[in-house]
Amino acid sequence: MMDSRWIEVATSPVMISTLENGKMVRGLEGIPSEGPVLFVGYHMLLALDTLPMYVKLWAERKIPLRPLAHPMMFERLRDGKLPDVSAFDKLRILGIVPVSATNLYKLLSSKSHVLLFPGGVREALHRKGEEYKLFWPEQSEFVRTVSMFGAKIIPFGAVGEDDVGQVLFDYDDLMKIPYFKSEIEELNQQTVNVRRNFDGEVAKQDFHYPLILPKFPGRFYYFFGKPIETEGRLLELGNRDKAQELYTEVKSEVERCIAFLKEKTETDPYRNILPRLVYQATNGFDCEVPTFEF
Repeated sequence: MMDSRWIEVATSPVMISTLENGKMVRGLEGIPSEGPVLFVGYHMLLALDTLPMYVKLWAERKIPLRPLAHPMMFERLRDGKLPDVSAFDKLRILGIVPVSATNLYKLLSSKSHVLLFPGGVREALHRKGEEYKLFWPEQSEFVRTVSMFGAKIIPFGAVGEDDVGQVLFDYDDLMKIPYFKSEIEELNQQTVNVRRNFDGEVAKQDFHYPLILPKFPGRFYYFFGKPIETEGRLLELGNRDKAQELYTEVKSEVERCIAFLKEKTETDPYRNILPRLVYQATNGFDCEVPTFEF
């Protein structure tokens, strides 16, 4: 992949996975080689988490990731201020597909490794002070489909956005300014709100361009929890209450993974790009940069 080396240098992603016996290991050994697998996690600011994850899964395990993405990457309701669909050609070539129940069904039926962010745009364009907060629908929306194919669910957390940029003006700030309010309203007339039938914060999926103060590139960290089995549980998970229990379990595990990483990253001596570059200059740019102990 043409940009993978630059992604590796800039973010030096740390991958931690969990084996079947519950042991945590550095790397992606805990990720099942065979699908179907559904990764479910938190969507970092500006969706910065997807590409490093895609690159590492392919580089270490030769697993092609199939992310489910917003339909605006594939179609627009009319011309206007959104980027032209052609701007996302490279991402579509990598295997990204529009998020929908139908596409989730098709990907799992083909035994793919699928990536889903239940929080969608609301998480990826969160407000100030909402870093690492989940905005998921109240009700389960993927458990039934996963159980139909006996897919493994891998909850995961990802952190690092606070070392890359700081939101100065968020959606709430911009909507108080008439010019920006008009721009945002026009922008969102060009695409569909995939959460329009939901209530609460998760329904607030408006696209906008927050003002962000860039920082020195920090480091991205991913923690993949123990795979959750659904094989043989179709009848059980067909019960609404049981499906909701599993959904809550997945969400809680994602939050646990995030909390673990937030605590541990404070002890990483190579969290900043400068000490990482010094280490690589000394040991070779193909070396694995150390991180915190766990």
